[in-house]
Amino acid sequence: MEAERQRSSIRFRPTAPLENLRRRAVLYRILRSFFDARNFVETSTPTLSRDVVVDRFVEAIPVKLNKSWRECDDFSSTRFSSPEVARREETTFYLQTSPEFAMKRLLAAGMDAIYQLAPAYRQGDRGTLHNVEFTMLEWYRKGDDYESGRALLSRLVAETSRRFYEETSIEPQRWTTQETKQIPFGRAFCDATQLDPHRSSIADLRAFADANNVSYPESYKDDAEKDDWIDLIFSEVVQPTLGFDFPVLLYDYPGTQSQLAQTGQAHGCEVARRFELFANGIELANGYDELLDASVLRARIDCVAGQRRRDGSAELPRESRLLAAMDAGLPPSSGCALGVDRYLCVLLGTRRVDDVLAFPTELA
Repeated sequence: MEAERQRSSIRFRPTAPLENLRRRAVLYRILRSFFDARNFVETSTPTLSRDVVVDRFVEAIPVKLNKSWRECDDFSSTRFSSPEVARREETTFYLQTSPEFAMKRLLAAGMDAIYQLAPAYRQGDRGTLHNVEFTMLEWYRKGDDYESGRALLSRLVAETSRRFYEETSIEPQRWTTQETKQIPFGRAFCDATQLDPHRSSIADLRAFADANNVSYPESYKDDAEKDDWIDLIFSEVVQPTLGFDFPVLLYDYPGTQSQLAQTGQAHGCEVARRFELFANGIELANGYDELLDASVLRARIDCVAGQRRRDGSAELPRESRLLAAMDAGLPPSSGCALGVDRYLCVLLGTRRVDDVLAFPTELA
């Protein structure tokens, strides 16, 4: 009797209304048709890989496998900074935080325009707008530059949001009724704070945080780098104001925030040639004028590895099959990743990812 009572109390129903799950299927179909109409090829790459994005704050989920394959090259021995670690981690794979590495390998192998709707995973990310497993739409097109990459993202939002409302008969959200406005990151930051993020010092940024009651960890007083302060103030002061009347696409981030993007000169300083899309104060997409030089990426990975070591984070592989592809020749391209769950949230006017997921982490 007690066992039966316990079974009956276990939750099995989805957190999202069933109608929202039907609307999710509509959005998938519209997104696919947008790229199919432009002759993109839908791809499918591994969600479990020995490659992983090396980011200071993004934590991949490691998976240990029993070895059931024969190595086709000497890749496993070169992955980590020391042979001992490489041997120990030979069978460590990672649930992918993005299909980025594998998709770029396809570009290097000769594919021209590709997209993918895929699950992605990030350790510990569970909150109002985060789930450990989420859905990412990612695309790349050979020959696209910085400007055409931003234009494609703007067209995607305009066309797919219009079609979504037509096919679901939902009243459009206000931000979808206007064209995307492209604004340099520095201008948006300055408009909200009167500080130039490219030229302001750590002292300037900390003084702003103190004067405007922006809370920060005690460790920031001694250890925070300039990018930490920029990210903090942006997330607390700038981002919440973006994208309510129209979608906002920010570009030309500080050069130190380049990740896998190229850098260049603009506004009299070095900038990262990357862009992000915001609606209803929520970040939806992140795109790059893609970095092509493997030696630059290796240097950036070394820098991030040092930061992770100081943070006490787990060591991640320094070498990847993406770097081998870049050594062989990655063609000029622009790529972008859009969070599908968040996109559906802002289309429906909700700020809870549980409203668009069948089974979030605690019910999976």
